[in-house]
Amino acid sequence: MRWDKGYRSSNVDDRRSDGPARGFGGGGGGLPIGSILMMASRFGWKGILVALLVVGGLYYGGSGLCSGGGAPAPTPTQQVQQKAPANGQPDELSAFVGFVLDDVQNTFGKQLNGYELTRLTLFRESVNSACGTASAAVGPFYCPLDKRVYIDLAFYDELRRRFGAPGDFAQAYVIAHEVGHHVQNIRGKLGRGEVNQIETELQADCLAGAWAKDANARGLVEVGDVDEALNAASQIGDDTIQRKTQGRVQPETWTHGSAAQRSGAFKKGLEGGIAACSMS
Repeated sequence: MRWDKGYRSSNVDDRRSDGPARGFGGGGGGLPIGSILMMASRFGWKGILVALLVVGGLYYGGSGLCSGGGAPAPTPTQQVQQKAPANGQPDELSAFVGFVLDDVQNTFGKQLNGYELTRLTLFRESVNSACGTASAAVGPFYCPLDKRVYIDLAFYDELRRRFGAPGDFAQAYVIAHEVGHHVQNIRGKLGRGEVNQIETELQADCLAGAWAKDANARGLVEVGDVDEALNAASQIGDDTIQRKTQGRVQPETWTHGSAAQRSGAFKKGLEGGIAACSMS
């Protein structure tokens, strides 16, 4: 993907140097909160909502990209690698995330009436949000209460190493998907009433594809980029994750859709733009 490596986003809050949120890390007793969130994440954002209600004492939960299967918690070594630079300047990966975040928002701002900017928080291991205290084990997530995207950048190592989805455009897809949840939230389509969780996640995938279509028209997409995003969407399909982690597929427990559904939703947005994502 073509991007400005000198870019600095004003919409990114870097909390990596803060370390784990209070109540996480450090050993000792207490509730295995990361495990609770991982199990709850199998039920999508509703499951995370319930878990955060229990462990955080709050009322709402976020919507995470990998909540369908639970994103493995980063290893301690990876966590150290993702600390914020001592000089306070963004490292290349965080600068890339900021560039993608703002580019996605510029696209949605031009194509969707009433779009409101979201902010993105970088954290390490765990973070306090308006939706409660969340572990990196839930993967990247969007909190509808504070209208923010949260990500531990060590997740990208997991995306490449354990999910088999390398590439910068795969990383960009992650951000675009979460901003897609923000679009749903400000349009009243996220967490209000009884909604179909899989349809919600597939619509976010479609919105990510719609951004990719616009980025391609502006010359940001390079050869192989679309394949990286499609592969990422496929590798984090519920069926793919279940096959890898438990050796069997259970469609009745799906929350994000199959590999074919997720890659198909991204293609839908890529080909038809935002109009194809049923945002009316």
